[in-house]
Amino acid sequence: MSNRTTGSTLRRIFLDKQSPKAFHALVQTSEAVRAVAAEAKLDRTTVELINLRVSQINGCAYCLDRHTKAALRGGESTQRLGVLAAWRDTELFTRSERAALALAEATTDPTKAETQASAYEAARQVLTDDQISAAIWVAITINAFNRVSIMSKHPLSALRKA
Repeated sequence: MSNRTTGSTLRRIFLDKQSPKAFHALVQTSEAVRAVAAEAKLDRTTVELINLRVSQINGCAYCLDRHTKAALRGGESTQRLGVLAAWRDTELFTRSERAALALAEATTDPTKAETQASAYEAARQVLTDDQISAAIWVAITINAFNRVSIMSKHPLSALRKA
């Protein structure tokens, strides 16, 4: 059986369907991280902001769609979601959210030691050790989901107008 469809477009394997045990382990990790975040009192809004910012950096359309919907269901404003990519240039985010977003960015691109140091310094001023750990684990987990969705080319469904 060929992996080719029409032209030169290669059919992608949906990694979650091809290797369900591995994907299920990732889902279980995500559930454990969500519990850790709740225990650390890292609020759900901050968790979704981390999920969205990491997904923006990675360019994961599927995860951006999913977590935008989750953030909106959780009461997040369209204004804050609209400017999230430029969070440093606004006053719309709390010090705790800003610290968590900086940690998320440092986790997503860990090659810059000074960025990590700066993110940790900011986080230490406003987050507990448990919240710092939770924020980093959220970023690690969404990075993994981003890679699964990007490499699988998970499709988006268009919104239907009423």
